[in-house]
Amino acid sequence: MTKGLLSAILIATMLPAGAAISADLPSTRAPFVYYTPPPPLWTGFYAGLNLGGGWNSNSNNSWAPYTDVGVPGSLLIYPGSTNSGNASGVVGGGQIGYNYQIVSSFLIGVEADIQGTSMNSGGNNAWTPYLSPLGTGNLLTPLAPNSAGVDVPWFGTVRGRVGYLIKPTILVYGTAGFAYGGVSGNVTGYSNTQPGWTAGGGVEWMLMPQLSAKIEYLYIDLENNGTTGPAGYSWSAISHPQVNVVRAGVNYHFHWGTSGSAVAPLVAKY
Repeated sequence: MTKGLLSAILIATMLPAGAAISADLPSTRAPFVYYTPPPPLWTGFYAGLNLGGGWNSNSNNSWAPYTDVGVPGSLLIYPGSTNSGNASGVVGGGQIGYNYQIVSSFLIGVEADIQGTSMNSGGNNAWTPYLSPLGTGNLLTPLAPNSAGVDVPWFGTVRGRVGYLIKPTILVYGTAGFAYGGVSGNVTGYSNTQPGWTAGGGVEWMLMPQLSAKIEYLYIDLENNGTTGPAGYSWSAISHPQVNVVRAGVNYHFHWGTSGSAVAPLVAKY
């Protein structure tokens, strides 16, 4: 009995020590690791190139000076000719911009571009005969070549952009802002830079962390403009370009000030 009692006491005194030893053993569970999420996929500066086509959506008319040969010094302004076709051609150039991604699905930004074009239309080089209103019975005679052709050799825009991410890598956006362009007329060979406005929209895909591709439509309305002839008369009112542009482009995203990583956030395992 004495031996049994001693054994029980010994077992009882050893149990806490065994539990303490077990508590001191190292844990096999991996420590929790915190990962800093990458910067938003679209935020940052970008630059790229584009190529497409454009066409003027309105016909242009010229107004030309006429004279009645029977009345020396007479000067009358009448409609002359209408261009033979809308100006159309290839459009290509480059763009730069900045995006800022708000929360997870919305984006705002600004973009500027400059474009060279081959858009032009030839005038019909015709003049319309008018019976003199001076009562002489004569037909009026044009004083100058009377062509309503117009060229738009270049244009540029500065626009805001507002977009929605239907997927993390697919952006649908609208855009609008200021436009300007060079416009040349054939009536007297004038060439001017005309201001205006633009609006449109597009779809852009993030193909990889720093490369995206887009398809875009822009409507560009430049101010009406003409050139001055004898005695302050306007020889021409042809140049009110209203241009439609459809183009595809690519952008390189710099991610300046960030790690440049645009992969999905890592999830810690434990």
